[in-house]
Amino acid sequence: MRPEVLPGYEQLATVLDAALEQAQAGKGKERHAGQGQAFHDQQIVQLCEWMGSTQGDVFQAAKKAIESTRLPPERAIAELLGAIVYLAGAVIVIKRSQEPK
Repeated sequence: MRPEVLPGYEQLATVLDAALEQAQAGKGKERHAGQGQAFHDQQIVQLCEWMGSTQGDVFQAAKKAIESTRLPPERAIAELLGAIVYLAGAVIVIKRSQEPK
């Protein structure tokens, strides 16, 4: 369940919503999702699990952040939203690694 957005956190919620939208309906879905494939079953998560490391997702997020510094505002925002999604993938991998087998 999604937490309530408290006063003063509305702008953060808007950015996180935009990252979610990009992943589920935008560029992320076009490039990474198989038909009907859940985010946690996509390559962004699976590759890190197969390699036993979140370094791939963290590297991709850093790369996108650096690339954003050389782009016009709208493209920079898209890259930064993509970085947020990669970091979310890393969080999922870490949480899954802590689950009992």
